[in-house]
Amino acid sequence: MTEAAAEPGRTHRDPARTWTPTWARARARAWTRDPGPRRWRARRARTATRLPPVLRDTLLPALLLLNAATTRAPHERPAATALTAALALPLLWRRRAPLATFAAVAAAALLQWLADAQLPADIALLVALHTVAAHTGRRTTLLAAAVTQTGVLLACLRWAPDDAFPTLLVALTAMTVAAAALGVNERTTRAYLTAVEEHAARLENEQEQQARLAAAEERTRIAREMHDIVTHNLSVMVALTDAARYAQHRSPDKATAAMHQISETGRQALTDMRRTLGILRADEPDAHRHPLPGIAQLDALADQMRTAGLPTRLDVHGGHTHIPATAQLTVHRLVQEALTNTLKHTPAGTRATVRVRCTAETVTVDVTDDGPHPPRPAPTPPPGHGTPPAPTAPPGHGIPGMRERCAAYGGTLHAGPRPDGGWHVHTRLHLTGTTAAPA
Repeated sequence: MTEAAAEPGRTHRDPARTWTPTWARARARAWTRDPGPRRWRARRARTATRLPPVLRDTLLPALLLLNAATTRAPHERPAATALTAALALPLLWRRRAPLATFAAVAAAALLQWLADAQLPADIALLVALHTVAAHTGRRTTLLAAAVTQTGVLLACLRWAPDDAFPTLLVALTAMTVAAAALGVNERTTRAYLTAVEEHAARLENEQEQQARLAAAEERTRIAREMHDIVTHNLSVMVALTDAARYAQHRSPDKATAAMHQISETGRQALTDMRRTLGILRADEPDAHRHPLPGIAQLDALADQMRTAGLPTRLDVHGGHTHIPATAQLTVHRLVQEALTNTLKHTPAGTRATVRVRCTAETVTVDVTDDGPHPPRPAPTPPPGHGTPPAPTAPPGHGIPGMRERCAAYGGTLHAGPRPDGGWHVHTRLHLTGTTAAPA
């Protein structure tokens, strides 16, 4: 009279407002904790071992017809077989048309009552009621249960002995309630598990999307870091190479010092690249031997720029030991990129000044130079404004990368020519209230 397994079908509109058995909630929680595709494969594997729905729907009518054909007397057999067929055969379509199946079975039961024939096939009415409760709404289930209970009352009035009428009525009523309750429970459980599966699938999709976004962000960060390392060190090495070439005959000592500085700059570039790429590997020792550059390394950066031919003044105000390592790396890369642009785009004799002010909540960076206004990276107007660059001078990646680094700490980069000559880069990083990604 009841089915052994949940049947696929329409879900209830609001499964959260209906009662759900404890085992279903536990199963749903397990699926939520592990939303991976292994759950779905396991469920499909279990479903594949069950009998096909068509075979299960055919089994009960076949047994009822066999009972009517073998247990009835020869003179009763035709009528009993016909009524049994009318009661049982509609069950073959109960999954596709629950209401039509129930109506057909109920009409056959009424004909049976009018013919005054008691048959075991009356169980088909309970199966049809269970199907209606499992696949339709509450109102339809109550209506089908009322029709079934009416049939139970009529059957008891006609066929129940006088002394057994109350007992038989209570027993058949309990069977009607049980069939409807089991159907409602099946529908509720199926709707709840379907909702949980959809939620788990959404979680899996969100996790995959977050992983893709994280990978894209990491690729952008590494590309930005490699750009800063390569651009800065190559610019310094080019400047030192030019100086060594001009000094090799007039001042061999200075040429030798410049060549030595070139080799040191190359080694430093290799170390920085190895460290940046080594972060991707847990077994890379260079990622631990060489700490990230920070504010304390700005002195060495200024010395390197002086050696390359750019006189650089550095002023650091305030303590920086409380500043996170990622924020210090951002400051270092901002100053490095600004000085590199000055070295690349200004003539000899230009002077640069770096001012870093550290407080408990912010870090302010100002990099200025007194050079003329040759073509150099365009100023960075707010998004949606400004003039597009000329086709012959595609924009570089330095200032956009600086802007991205500042945005990670809630800062805004201002870069452009000064009114009295030179170039000015200014930003302020906020150390509180922001969760910055690695710079």
